[in-house]
Order: sequence, then C-alpha cells, then structure tokens
Amino acid sequence: MFQKVTPKSNLQSAIATIELIYHATVRSVRKTHGNALFAIINNILTAVIFVLAFYVMFSMLGLRGAKLRGDFLLYMMSGIFLFLTHIKALGAVAGAEGPSSPMMQHAPMNTVISVAAAALGALYIQVLSVAVILFAYHVAVTPFEIAYPIPAFGMILLSWFTGVSIGLVLLAVKPWFPGFVGIFTTVYQRANMIASGKMFVANSLPSFMVAMFDWNPLFHAIDQCRGFTFINYFPRNSSVEYPVIVGVVLLVIGMMGEFYTRQYASKSWDARR
Repeated sequence: MFQKVTPKSNLQSAIATIELIYHATVRSVRKTHGNALFAIINNILTAVIFVLAFYVMFSMLGLRGAKLRGDFLLYMMSGIFLFLTHIKALGAVAGAEGPSSPMMQHAPMNTVISVAAAALGALYIQVLSVAVILFAYHVAVTPFEIAYPIPAFGMILLSWFTGVSIGLVLLAVKPWFPGFVGIFTTVYQRANMIASGKMFVANSLPSFMVAMFDWNPLFHAIDQCRGFTFINYFPRNSSVEYPVIVGVVLLVIGMMGEFYTRQYASKSWDARR
C-alpha cells in the first residue's frame, strides 16, 4: 500500500506507458466477448455478411457490369473493409473510458492510454479480420492479385486514423452533450453506408454528385484504395492528402477538447449517460 515512488528516466516512463497501453488494449479486445477468439470471429462474420449482402443486392439489380474491370468481390471488399475499419475505430474511441471512469482512479491510468487502447484494439481486430478473409478467399475461392498491396493497406490505416480522429472529437464533446453525441454517432455511421462511396466507382460520378461525397475523408480513402488494388483503375476524383489533413486537424482539435474536458471531470457525468 505504501510505496516509495522513485523517479524514472524518460526511457523507463516510455516503456511503462507502452506496457500499460498493451494491457489496456488486450482488455478492450476482450471487452466485446469473454473469449478474444470469439470477438474476432464475430467481427469476421460481420464483414462476410456485409460482402454477401451487397453481392446479392448487386447481382439481383444487375449492377455488376457497371463496375470497374477486375474481381467483383475484391471491389466490394475494398470498400466494405475500409468502411468497417472507419466506423469501428470511431465507435471504439468515442466509447472509450473518459476522465470520470472508475478506471481513472488507478494512478498509472489516464485518458490518453484509454483512447490509445481503444483505437489499437479496433485496429487489431479489423486487420486480423481482413487478413483472414482475404486469405480464405484467395485459397478457397479464387486467387487474386492486388496491384500495390502496401499502399492499399496504407488506405486501411488512413481510414482507421480518420475514424480515431473523429471519435476523439466526439469523446471530448460527450460529457457536455451525451445525447447529441450518441445520436450523431449513429447517424454518421448509418450515413456512411452511402456517403463513403463503397457502393459505386467515384470516376463514374458526374461532377455535381462528386460534390455530395468529396467532403467525406472515407470517400477519398476508399477510392484511392481501389486505385492501389486494381491496376487498371486511376482515381481522378479523390486524393490521399485530403483525409490526411482532415484527420490531423480533427486529431488536434480532439486532443485540445479532451484536455479541456478533463479539467472539469465530475462523477456526475456518468449519471447523465
């Protein structure tokens, strides 16, 4: 109970923080299910159901021929994987434990570690799910080739990064307007079913429709990912720089907002949720 606190070097503090983030990440992964394996399986099934549902819908509507040349299922997965990564990261960070959480009563714990653990936990589950699904599709269904796999994976990380940035802003606002944040999170996630652009090719859109979607950083990430996935697709209506800039700006705003909110932490906040 009574411990002598000895000063730590910067390296020791960094190692201790990384270790704490690791354990908090494991806890966030296991939080969705008592067995971490089942938590990953549930996420894989969610992605598979999304892919099959859109495959059936496009097949019944006869829209498969209107898409870019290449593997049709790979085309759909390139949009669905980034969409799920984005909204899962947003939901995990927005739902992370805030300054009034009982976990914050433990001395080493703070909101930075909580947010980092939630973000890394979401990324771990999504990346593992993508790897398992692509491996199973390549082995069991048909071999495929991704033109530029490393930049394509970078777009997955970019969609995760923008989701974390938006989620951090919502986490900072949530103690002040919990009802609004809950509604906004749900509406944003549902709206991205269409606004993300995962159901159509951005190059085929007329200019007036591009203006309806190019505000969304996820739209740019998905379109650029398809450019890196398919060798014969060259995205003209999107860029990598836009989601990077939006993500960095929102991350800074979220960090400032979280720091300000932390100064007014109160146990009564939890009673309003």
